[in-house]
Amino acid sequence: MGQLGSILPLILLVVVFYFLLIRPQRKRQQEAIKMQNSLTPGARVMTTTGLFGTVVAVDNEDVVLEVAPGIETRWVKAAIGRVVTPGDAPASDDEPVAHEAELGEEGKTESEATVERNGDQGSSSKKS
Repeated sequence: MGQLGSILPLILLVVVFYFLLIRPQRKRQQEAIKMQNSLTPGARVMTTTGLFGTVVAVDNEDVVLEVAPGIETRWVKAAIGRVVTPGDAPASDDEPVAHEAELGEEGKTESEATVERNGDQGSSSKKS
């Protein structure tokens, strides 16, 4: 009975690790494999490195992505991170995008206008 009492916490720890770490990771891995095997030409995808592209062709373990009109690259299926749905797609080029550095006075960005107003005070090359 004494040995069982000392081994029980160790067994409990292994069971907790299985249900909290190993099982969910295995489930995510199976879902990723299922997604990668269901890729079809025309699908918008994002690679694990963050490159967006459209699937042009699917070979055994390779996927050909069109990243720009006429530019095709070959990737392994494992490098495809997710399929991008139309709601997830980044802003397209024809939509106006709000930038932090919006044009201020006389077509200059805010930072350029600030430097011009303050004189070159923050410059590293000071004249003596």
